[in-house]
Amino acid sequence: MPTLKKGTRSSILSFLVSAFCLYLCLSAFIGGPLYAQARKERVDVLVTGGTVVTMDADRRIIGDGAVAIRGDTIVAVGPNSDVAAKYSARRRIDARGRIVLPGLINTHGHAPMTLMRGLSDDKTLQDWLQNYIFPAEARNVTEDYVEWGTKLAIVEMIRSGTTTYVDMYYFEDAMARVTKAAGMRAVLGETLLDFPAPDNKTHEQALAYTEQFLKRWQGDPLIRAAVAPHAIYTNSEQSLRDAVGLARRYHAPVLIHLSETKKENDDSQAQHGLSPTAYLDKLGLLGPDVLAAHCVWLDANDIAILARRDAACSHNPSSNMKLGSGAAPVVDMLAAGMRVGIGTDGHAGSNNDLDLMEEMDLAAKLQKVIRRDPQALPATQAVEMATIGGARSLHMEKEIGSLEAGKKADLILIRTDAPHAVPMYNLYSHLVFALKASDVETVVIGGHIVMRNSRLLTLNEAEVLAKAREYAEKVKQSLKPPAK
Repeated sequence: MPTLKKGTRSSILSFLVSAFCLYLCLSAFIGGPLYAQARKERVDVLVTGGTVVTMDADRRIIGDGAVAIRGDTIVAVGPNSDVAAKYSARRRIDARGRIVLPGLINTHGHAPMTLMRGLSDDKTLQDWLQNYIFPAEARNVTEDYVEWGTKLAIVEMIRSGTTTYVDMYYFEDAMARVTKAAGMRAVLGETLLDFPAPDNKTHEQALAYTEQFLKRWQGDPLIRAAVAPHAIYTNSEQSLRDAVGLARRYHAPVLIHLSETKKENDDSQAQHGLSPTAYLDKLGLLGPDVLAAHCVWLDANDIAILARRDAACSHNPSSNMKLGSGAAPVVDMLAAGMRVGIGTDGHAGSNNDLDLMEEMDLAAKLQKVIRRDPQALPATQAVEMATIGGARSLHMEKEIGSLEAGKKADLILIRTDAPHAVPMYNLYSHLVFALKASDVETVVIGGHIVMRNSRLLTLNEAEVLAKAREYAEKVKQSLKPPAK
């Protein structure tokens, strides 16, 4: 057997030692990060680098923050360095230079009425309803109309940062299908009236339709079916009892208009000797399942009743201003411990857009004007009403309204680089008084990205707008007087 020379053996040994050292170095350089990466928990989406406004109980604002999402749920919120060290994701959203905010919650509206936007402005509520809208709806509202009107509303709401909305209209089952397909969260109330509606011509038909609607959507992760008796001036005592009784059999929310106008209050006093709130309370219909829209003409006794019953109110500043209805006593309601959210209303005549960013601004300013107090309803409270306060008004604060581990992953990214957004001294003030709906860039609902970099991903926007224009022509034609 040949024997290696001493110099050759030394050379081979040096080579092996060098190779081993190189292996160790490469393992540390490559294997270390790969090993660390392998040890990280896997999530579906990481939102990193933004200013995270949590709206949690401590109102934490995390300057260089991150949100980790698995499925439809938030699993972590915290400093970017901490979250990035623990989680790896299939998809990342770079939020640098953006505000990351809980999705906005629109607590009152009539989504398909976007197709009658601006149809009849500058009218009183009763004139507008009785002489313009009810006749126009009777001639035009079909299930197909409702589906396309809902799509138009959802496009507008997503673009302006709304991730959950509350609705009262007709063919709500069709609205639920469209809303779910778009990936949006909603509480949808089938409207009940004492006269024929576009979808149901009798009270009995309406109750049967509504019961099937409640059954079909029980347990859905995005859609919560509700019952919506319109108001005390369009519903008899019996139909109010039937509606609320049906809702309570299925543990469903009750949506109703309440004390929207002085006339409603005056008529209630004349007919029942009670305010609308006291009348509903006398009937035993108020409770924590009730979300009342408007609440403009509440007195101290009404507020005390609603607070005691744990009923909620949706404040709709644009609508109340445009119809000349008045201004709701929001500061007093909040002081009494009532649950109060913000809504757009969205009537064609009472508010011509569904921009909840604008409603935050108006909600704050309107209280300052009527109370002649610049400190009334500060910006922080306006943001609360559109997020966690809106969730509370729906009794959904354990699910949505803030960015916290265990809650649904509903969030929006807002740009801060437009001229109107610079400079920024107070973040809440900026959100309410400076930033616009057009600054909303990305929207995530239930962990699904429904708008990314201002591009809608779940709806064909061009198709929706084209269809809306078609319906506008049909509505115009339907309102023309017959040829003589």
